[in-house]
Amino acid sequence: MVLEASSSSSTAIVVSDINIKNNIATSISHIHIANQPLIKTLHHAVFVMTTEVKLFVIRCSINQACSKKNVSKIVVVTDSIYAAKKIFDITSHPCQGQAVAILSNLHQFFTKNQRNSIEF
Repeated sequence: MVLEASSSSSTAIVVSDINIKNNIATSISHIHIANQPLIKTLHHAVFVMTTEVKLFVIRCSINQACSKKNVSKIVVVTDSIYAAKKIFDITSHPCQGQAVAILSNLHQFFTKNQRNSIEF
């Protein structure tokens, strides 16, 4: 699925990962459109929860993908589907700030065109 979608100029493939060592979180995300690397983002944070960092890197990636013209589909590749599910969790949880920011980006993305889609 990802390989087929990666050649489309309207699909943004977002790949993200984090590493935490000695209470320092390093997050990295790559965005590819039409089989071309477009954006690489690297962030460092200290004393944060793993889920929060994973949501943050997903947030940054989705934000950047949504800002690109002609992107109608976003495919998020992450090793943490648990964290990604927190985006749509309406119960109270410590990562709600990140979830609300992601949902705001997605709202704008879907408002541009109701046919836009996102996959995890």
